[in-house]
Amino acid sequence: MFASTARHPLRLAGERALSTTPARSNKLPTLGNITHSQANSATFKSRLQSFRQSLADQKKAASQPTAASAATPGGASGSSGDVPKGGIVKSILYGSEKGQREEAEMEQSYSKVLARGKYVHAIEIHNVKPEAQKEYVKLVGSVYPEVAANKENNCHLVGSWKTEIGDPDTFVHIWEYQGYAGYHNTLHRLTQSPVHQAFTESLPPLLNARRTDLMQEFSFWPTSPPRSLGGIFELRSYTLHPGNLLEWETHWRAGLAARRNVMEGVGAWFTQVGALNNVHYLWQFHDLRERQVAREKSWGEKGWSGTVHKTVPLIQKMESRILVPLPWSPVS
Repeated sequence: MFASTARHPLRLAGERALSTTPARSNKLPTLGNITHSQANSATFKSRLQSFRQSLADQKKAASQPTAASAATPGGASGSSGDVPKGGIVKSILYGSEKGQREEAEMEQSYSKVLARGKYVHAIEIHNVKPEAQKEYVKLVGSVYPEVAANKENNCHLVGSWKTEIGDPDTFVHIWEYQGYAGYHNTLHRLTQSPVHQAFTESLPPLLNARRTDLMQEFSFWPTSPPRSLGGIFELRSYTLHPGNLLEWETHWRAGLAARRNVMEGVGAWFTQVGALNNVHYLWQFHDLRERQVAREKSWGEKGWSGTVHKTVPLIQKMESRILVPLPWSPVS
């Protein structure tokens, strides 16, 4: 059932490249493993620059026209603007084709309007008994990477982290599935695996509580492919007042450019099943000092203060967790 493969750290043209590393260390990561120094900060920034350049090169390569597309003449769609075939009477009775399209778009669900739609993400939050953390890491580390590496499963592991500041003894895992069909297919395959059946029996005694929510990524912020930059992560979770998700997305889409100038994002998701009206953003920094500097610099970026001013009234509750990656996490 399970097969181990090497990690492919970058996304290929037209393909989502997410998998997992075969690392099997059972050592619990902590903030104490990270030291602040100018040299370490410079190393983190150098890795980040290389990672961004690699993504830009792949995007450029993917956008190059193929011979088939280059041979297709432009403007051959047969569109005649806003005038429907039925003439002006049909336009008056039913509205223009453009107007009908816009109305249909307005009636679409949040998943159509806000999300990229191709992927479904699951966030698993496990509250582990303090005395069982080492056993938990050993157990999960022997199963999750293998599930993600098996190409017959319709899923990838985005990352696995341990909470250091926020709610201690809590571990966070984010999975990516090939749509809801991929989610069902993966769960069905796992139920047929004796290894996974043993895992599902061994896990509950190690936990105090757990929950799983299904999410979709915002269209303006694709989830990062695997990368190893080092440092820490911040998971910021917002509970919005019902009915405000579309407005939230509009303001954040405009303000994200300002944030990206000074901070490195991993992904942004909104819940579809489970705890609704929740939004999760995942950021990566070298350390807490670099996080402080980046957040202070944000206020000097054009458009950021306006984004905060417009989105704060939409928030019902917010929470911040500082995370460190587990040894097998593809994003680390």
